[in-house]
Amino acid sequence: MKIVTHNINDTIIAEVNSDEIIINNPEDGLDLMGNLYYQGFDRIVINEKNITSDFFDLKNGIAGEILQKFSTYRVRLAIVGDFSKRTSKSLTDFIYESNKGKHIIFVTSTAEAINILST
Repeated sequence: MKIVTHNINDTIIAEVNSDEIIINNPEDGLDLMGNLYYQGFDRIVINEKNITSDFFDLKNGIAGEILQKFSTYRVRLAIVGDFSKRTSKSLTDFIYESNKGKHIIFVTSTAEAINILST
């Protein structure tokens, strides 16, 4: 795993880069958040390929548990991916509602994620 630091208008954003799944369960999400927060990051960008596919099945509660931790600790998270391929109405609604706020967003590009998190 490699962390790329983006510094935009005195706001630092961690971009997580890896070819492997980094978040397999809620504990992994909490560990990632804690490690990056300890390094001074409160804004994180991660690709959907680095998150277990179980995350996107809302029935099991993994997404809710992970994202609640990010919200509770006020760490902003952008998940980058092509979410149009996911056909679950509940997931589509979840993404739509998340994107109305500022803490957890789902976007299609890293550039879009960094732009939103830098404000």
